[in-house]
Amino acid sequence: MSAPKDDEAPFREPRIAINRVYTKHGDRGATALVGGQKVDKDEPRIEAYGTVDELNAFVGVARESLREATARAASPRQGDLELLATWLLRVQHELFNLGSILATLPEDVHEKQPRVTAVEVSALEADIDHCQLVLAPLRSFVLPGGSRLNADLHVCRTVCRRAERLVVTLGKATRLDEQTIVYLNRLSDAFFVWSRFASHAEGSAETLWAPNASASGSAPPA
Repeated sequence: MSAPKDDEAPFREPRIAINRVYTKHGDRGATALVGGQKVDKDEPRIEAYGTVDELNAFVGVARESLREATARAASPRQGDLELLATWLLRVQHELFNLGSILATLPEDVHEKQPRVTAVEVSALEADIDHCQLVLAPLRSFVLPGGSRLNADLHVCRTVCRRAERLVVTLGKATRLDEQTIVYLNRLSDAFFVWSRFASHAEGSAETLWAPNASASGSAPPA
């Protein structure tokens, strides 16, 4: 299938040329939004899209762990890991789209500016449902670990939750695109399910929460 033409695609393609990495414009603790407005770097909007950027970096780490896991996996399990790789790469593009809309004041948003929509939310829900078909019901909460990939996806989940909280805070002060919080909420659910799906595909055991495995639980009765 050929790529859609610019006038047919839902979002406009980037038209940028980065030929300088440092500009010194931010040396006084301010940065510019997409519309050109100067704001302090600790403003809620900057905290929000900066955390989305952080999440994108952690997804990149998870993809590298996934690549290594796929190389080790037995043939019947490679397909599931390759499918997960496709999902994670898609999410990285979506997170960049989300950062674009968060870095823009509502009055400056272009009609075809990249963003997340109900389409992206539905795709995440379809991915979750696909994984749930092969996952055993949980009888306890799970702890991160069992494999590097599982742990990396749990890190993505918790950073995603933090991004969601920051976006909720931002939404109390300004108007936000309605799908922004919905997407982050569903994405954090997806990372949880994907961590379990990764363990299933790798054939690694999940670590279940056992309250009495604590120091108190193993101590003799007083």
